[in-house]
Amino acid sequence: MKAINVIQEKSGSSLTIDEAPTPEPAPHEILVQIKATAINRADLLQRKGGYDPPQGASPILGLEMAGIVEEVGSKATKWNPGDRVFGLLAGGGYAEYCTIHEDMAMGIPNNLSFKEAAAIPETFLTAFQALDWLGKLQNQETVLIHAAGSGVGTSAIQLAHRLYDARIIGTAGKQHKLKTAEALGAAYAYNYKKQNYAEKIIEDIGSDSIDLVIDFIGKPYWHKNMEVLAMDGRVVYLSFLGGHKLEGVSLVPILRKRLSILGSTLRNRSEQYKIDLTKDFAEKTLDLFGKGALHPVIDSTYDWSNTEEAHQRMQDNKNTGKIVLMGM
Repeated sequence: MKAINVIQEKSGSSLTIDEAPTPEPAPHEILVQIKATAINRADLLQRKGGYDPPQGASPILGLEMAGIVEEVGSKATKWNPGDRVFGLLAGGGYAEYCTIHEDMAMGIPNNLSFKEAAAIPETFLTAFQALDWLGKLQNQETVLIHAAGSGVGTSAIQLAHRLYDARIIGTAGKQHKLKTAEALGAAYAYNYKKQNYAEKIIEDIGSDSIDLVIDFIGKPYWHKNMEVLAMDGRVVYLSFLGGHKLEGVSLVPILRKRLSILGSTLRNRSEQYKIDLTKDFAEKTLDLFGKGALHPVIDSTYDWSNTEEAHQRMQDNKNTGKIVLMGM
């Protein structure tokens, strides 16, 4: 099969489409002909040597896919050749074929294209894990979602709105991303480059008013998050794009407000964890995707021969929602 290979160079890295062995499905796996995949920041880190795939995972970039079942393993009973499926991968999405455990594959709703389905798994499952499994978001609570225009941000806003009827606040650095957040269900959206979001939250809805914060930024937002969190509030960290080393930090708010500080990645979780997460997610959301109540926000689509350009768009933080690759 053909797959995208990372070439490490002194000046950085480059991508090229090369020949690679076609994977063979294990007994409980299926072989999928990939029709579309999508880009994640983990791909940018991996190509730079900063995010190794989990042990046993494909070294090929790509953490999600949508495609057609080509072959099923000797003990796989859930799918048949020709079925349309999508799902989360530990690696291997930037290729013509991949394997996936049969219980981690989900059936593509009839109203969704391969392009749309490929834009769902990584961001929506990450957002679902953060909101539900970790953040324990309850009906009509208030959630603050940073990086609201990102793939995970746009997914988290929709899930918080549709599953929990939450009051949603989003932050982003560009006006068009804030407009997208509001269109998806955010009641308030603040430009962190022009506004102190903590001051605006206190002004608009009161002090100690945030039940859950979903944060990708880290260092620059720590103090403001502490200001606005409510009693028994929770913070879930998914990355530290703004840095991870804090100075002059008081831990008093954690005790005074009985706060829970959590952090998680998804890629290096166990296969069983991801199977259970996928099952729970599918049970609660696939019907909503089928009805159009949930949908992936797609920024742009590139032929996979132009993956370098697509990566640069994400690196420059120009995308609102997902960047999809097709043409495998």
